[in-house]
Amino acid sequence: MLDWGAPLIAAALFAFLSPGLIFQMPGKNGPLEIMNMKTTAASIFVHTVIYGLFLILFFIVLNVHLYF
Repeated sequence: MLDWGAPLIAAALFAFLSPGLIFQMPGKNGPLEIMNMKTTAASIFVHTVIYGLFLILFFIVLNVHLYF
């Protein structure tokens, strides 16, 4: 059996944490903007840090595995 937890969780987090898709932090006009489909360099950096922290949470702290 193959462990599909890492690629599925990483791909889902990457999609949902893309700046501007669901939320953007920091936004251009405020600290948080919802679904504006625009991005800034600061927003890319913040979303990268959040993405990395979520990956650490799921793979190191929670040790998530999905076997198919």
